[in-house]
This record gives sequence, structure tokens and C-alpha cells, in this order.
Amino acid sequence: MRKPPSRHGLKAEINVVPYIDVMLVLLIIFMVTTPMLIQGVSIELPKVANEALPTDTEKTILTLTIKADGGYVWNVGQSLDTEHQTGSAASLEAMTSQVMSIVTAKGDIQVLLRADRSADYARVIAGISALQQGGVRNLGLITEPPQ
Repeated sequence: MRKPPSRHGLKAEINVVPYIDVMLVLLIIFMVTTPMLIQGVSIELPKVANEALPTDTEKTILTLTIKADGGYVWNVGQSLDTEHQTGSAASLEAMTSQVMSIVTAKGDIQVLLRADRSADYARVIAGISALQQGGVRNLGLITEPPQ
């Protein structure tokens, strides 16, 4: 005996409810395990006591550049000038003594520091610390905008 044909034809549907349940369970598993997979890199930062200093653009400006090889170059003028140089030094001690003589001769001076991207971070921090310990009270950092 045959079943009488129904008014509506056969329905070929996929029941998606079990798939949604599986997807939600997987989502919860990934949300729980992802923070456990994040790993950090341990680095040792230089320890120097520094404080943020205000800037004043009406003062004489000393632009100090730390090169990639560790050398120091500076320029003194009324405006920011990174193209010319009025002095240079190969060591931190020589730079500190020469820059401090400029600072004492000019009085209150604005020092702007820029460093090569591949310059040693500890050398940059040591330069900042030496300038602050030498009496520089207006110190700023120069950056370049992204390309």
C-alpha cells in the first residue's frame, strides 16, 4: 500500500540548529584559549630617573643628534636646524662637556634631541640623563612623521 502523495512536495532542508550549536561551542573554546596563547617578550629597560619637561620655542635651540654609530652632532641657533652642525663628539663624556659649556654660555637654552632609528636605546637614555644632570631644564624629542 502506497502512501497517498501529499499536497506539498518533498522538502529538502538542512537543519542548521546543530551546526549553530557546534559553532557557538567552538567560539567559546577559542575565546577561552586565545588569551593563554599570547606570549610576551621580556626586555631589560635602562633605569634612569627622568621627568617630563616643558618646551619653550622663544629660546635659543640646540639640536642634538645621536647617530647610528653612537656619535653625537649638534647645532645651535634660533630655529630648529637638523641639516647643519656646529659641533660633534664621539663619546658621551665629550658631548656632555661641550654641550654643557654651550648651555652655561647661552644661559637658559632649549635642547631638542633626535636619534637615528638604529641608535642604541641605552645610549639615547644616557644622553638624556647626562643633559638633565648637567642642568638642561628644557629638553624635547624630535620625531619624523610616518611616510
